Amino acid sequence: MLAAITCTAAHAEDPDIVSRRVSQRTDFTDAEIKDGFFKIAFNAELQLGTPTERVRKFDEPVRIFLDGKGEPDRRPEIEAVIADIRARVNHLDVAVTDDRQAANFIVRLVAARDVEPTIRSLYGHDKARRIQHTLNPQCLSGIARDRRFRIRRAEVILPVDAGDFTFYDCAYEELLQALGAINDDRSVPWTMFNDDVQMGFFDVYDQYLLNILYDPRLRPGMTKAEVSARLPDVISTARTWVGNANLPRHADNRQAPVESD
Repeated sequence: MLAAITCTAAHAEDPDIVSRRVSQRTDFTDAEIKDGFFKIAFNAELQLGTPTERVRKFDEPVRIFLDGKGEPDRRPEIEAVIADIRARVNHLDVAVTDDRQAANFIVRLVAARDVEPTIRSLYGHDKARRIQHTLNPQCLSGIARDRRFRIRRAEVILPVDAGDFTFYDCAYEELLQALGAINDDRSVPWTMFNDDVQMGFFDVYDQYLLNILYDPRLRPGMTKAEVSARLPDVISTARTWVGNANLPRHADNRQAPVESD
């Protein structure tokens, strides 16, 4: 299963990311969150195997190895992105490892001109041609899951020299898709998992989707009906977590105090 950001992704400087973060919508109904979750988590932008509509997620610690070959060296930025994801998604054990053999998630940092050759080396000529024809990717994520729909391996390809906005836009979307939010859907206007939307940061709406996905009450292999029965309580829990994760922070990176009776 694969997902990509197409070559139409916008180019911008860091101030554009700041502007989008400030202007993002942060208030959503349960119905809006549910609609996006079912569209993003149960389908796939491109499935090379048998189509399925089941929850797919890691059920073990996620250990990411950074395979950096391109210039500039973007490994510090990726480590910061991973730390940000870890801070905003409850019940997700994700960290960088220097041990490639211990990793179940590989991030390949390459020059933009090497994205297509890297895809061919990973997926072979025939599959790479289908990927290029269907997705025309600027960056790419792929997952491999077992028969119980547990993600057992993930690969992400990122261009390091495509500009700051494109790099961060690719990094957040592809890393999150490789965690199980694998589909793109143009009918959901608030999500980065929409080919017409570029973020460059981990927006509030998508924090809801990932916190729902990694809630322990949702297990790999669950159907839409099984998830729907649990979703009201899961969304309520996600609201509390996302709200706390987005509290203003002091300069020393501590959360601002919350008054209580």
